[in-house]
Amino acid sequence: MQLDFVILGALALRRFSGYDLRRWMEGPGRYLGYGVQLPQIYRRLGRLVERGWIEFEVDPREGRPDAKVYSLTEQGRAALLEWARSPFEPAPRPMDPDFKVRLLFAGQLDPEIALDLVRTELAYRLKHDATAPSEFSLPDTYEPQIPELDPEWAREVHTMAHEQGYASTAAYIAWLQLTQARLQARCNR
Repeated sequence: MQLDFVILGALALRRFSGYDLRRWMEGPGRYLGYGVQLPQIYRRLGRLVERGWIEFEVDPREGRPDAKVYSLTEQGRAALLEWARSPFEPAPRPMDPDFKVRLLFAGQLDPEIALDLVRTELAYRLKHDATAPSEFSLPDTYEPQIPELDPEWAREVHTMAHEQGYASTAAYIAWLQLTQARLQARCNR
């Protein structure tokens, strides 16, 4: 279902063919972390046409197959706005692609929507993901089940992995705080 709103959100910006949507997802949209293949896009476009959320015009192409160029309908606009204004529930994993999709395609519609999303995500992250490496504890002892596993080395590798996760999450939380301040300033104009 999320792909529906990626497509509707992109079509809110401009008309796209299925191929152009895929190119956008591989280019500027690649940081969403939402990779899909061209057949998936075409299937979703067909379903969105059936629902009445989008429509297309055939664009004749000389020397190439004609392209269907899609645009939002009034029903599609209403569905996008309903989704954008629906409650957001953060995912347990930090930096979840669904948050990025929601921020980009719902947030583009209204700074207040974007601010609400960022506030919700930030509050959740501060509550659940702000565990410093010094507060993280691994088991005191490991009981290796295979002879190749050195328990001291395993503990070290697990510590490094946690430190990397903590650093990434701390950077994400800092970005959320900066983004919240920027959005708040925009909404206070």
